[in-house]
Amino acid sequence: MDGNQTNKEQIRKYAAEVMNLARDSIMVRFRFFDSAIARIHVEWDETLQGAGLYGSTLRINPVWLLKWYMEETGIAVRVYLHCLFHLVFLHQFQYEKLGSRYWNLACDIAVENIILEMNFSPAELKRDSEKRDGMKLLSCRVAALTADQLYREFSLNGLSETLCREYERLFFLDDHGGWRKTWEKSKPEEMTVTEEDLRKITRRIRAELKSFSQNKSGSESLEKNMDSALKERYNYREILQNFMVRGEEIGVSDQEFDYVYYTYGLSAYGNMPLVEPLEYKEHKKIREFVIAIDTSASCRGETVKRFIRQTYQILKDSESFFKKINVHIIQCDAEIRSDIKISSENDFDDFMKHGQIRGFGSTDFRPVFDYVDSLKEEGEFENLAGLIYFTDGYGVYPEKMPEYDVIFAFLNEDENRILLPPWAVKVVLEDELIG
Repeated sequence: MDGNQTNKEQIRKYAAEVMNLARDSIMVRFRFFDSAIARIHVEWDETLQGAGLYGSTLRINPVWLLKWYMEETGIAVRVYLHCLFHLVFLHQFQYEKLGSRYWNLACDIAVENIILEMNFSPAELKRDSEKRDGMKLLSCRVAALTADQLYREFSLNGLSETLCREYERLFFLDDHGGWRKTWEKSKPEEMTVTEEDLRKITRRIRAELKSFSQNKSGSESLEKNMDSALKERYNYREILQNFMVRGEEIGVSDQEFDYVYYTYGLSAYGNMPLVEPLEYKEHKKIREFVIAIDTSASCRGETVKRFIRQTYQILKDSESFFKKINVHIIQCDAEIRSDIKISSENDFDDFMKHGQIRGFGSTDFRPVFDYVDSLKEEGEFENLAGLIYFTDGYGVYPEKMPEYDVIFAFLNEDENRILLPPWAVKVVLEDELIG
């Protein structure tokens, strides 16, 4: 065995001792992480610039680790915790956000915030005071420092290039290049850990954390991030499927028309087809529904426009309109402020260009339902599919269940929100309105 190989093995041996010590330190202090730590497998990779998570495999350049360890002994525990939280919070399984600079930054900030709140001395680094200053500024922009809320804030309200680079300098610790490779693998059996595996682990940690009786420093942010990771994800495009009704449009029905008989008749008897094509085919498309917009103080201007614009774009992309449609866009706070009837795509375009948002008072959901019921009695709707109510959720709900489906679309989760009536469906849009 040559000297280079011996030296390489020696470096890996020292690095393994450092990481084993880091793992043991975490286990002694935070026993509820045992199920997650048991899934992490450390591998050495000299081709990496630092460390990175690939599924549940933590790949580390041992030379990079030991050089930094000589300056700051807390780096080993810090890297372990940093990547452990990425794993527990399912950051690498947010497929639609992978590759986003804002998502990578949001994830790093979220996990570093928890580590700082833990006040765990074995994980301390020299730059932590700078990071705490950055956290204070970020706390003024979002209600909770979770990856989802940070990502949404950055995406909707922007982040200057200077500030983005500064945050990356402060909070970057691991390479996220392996995240995309984790879910792009074509064979499920090649996955080192599945999303469902991690969800089970995260649920177990959350349950044990709530009953943990020792020092709970950092537990509040930790619980919020786990709640965010485990929350149900929604796809607004799929939501609109709830409002599809069957109707007829003129056109050849490929499923019921046999071209063999038709063309044979034309060739054998001139212009005499044996089978006439059916004039109508059935499509499942949106025809009649109501979009109710809560224009109270917390649902202002651009947010409302973004919701309408997103709804409009989904409808256009999916070609979900009949040639004749009947969509009502109702604006309401404690009373009806406006009702715009949309009968064509041109009407929708006109509303997007010239429509005004009105209201901004207190919220009462009942006037919209009363108004829609009156429209039904007047014959305005033949087959009303349902109503989407975009709101913050703070208002008075009707007691009586309507005759049509209802979805309350909330901008984000809020544990203080009043419980919905059992007949209503709750949807949290959050990232759906980004872009």
